[in-house]
Amino acid sequence: MDSCHKECAGCQKKHREDEQLKKLMNRLNRIEGQVRGIKGMLEKDAYCIDIITQVSAIQSALGGFNKELLKEHIATCVVEDVKLGKEEKVDELIHTLQKLI
Repeated sequence: MDSCHKECAGCQKKHREDEQLKKLMNRLNRIEGQVRGIKGMLEKDAYCIDIITQVSAIQSALGGFNKELLKEHIATCVVEDVKLGKEEKVDELIHTLQKLI
């Protein structure tokens, strides 16, 4: 079965290999820790610029997460569907990239 498949109308799911899932979850856990750190900074009346610097780091980390996920999506879901003649996957990718840019 394809790693990217539909289970029901309108519901799409993607099976991820254990290594890929672990890598993405580790990234999210670090980002979650950074967000909790900012909450702590606010509670301790941290200086605005210090908080802004941390928010910028989180945005960068989320960008890295998106890049990793997008790379995997293109290499698996998009390639598999295009091979099966499902050209609409390219339109979906273009729409997603337009949102990111």
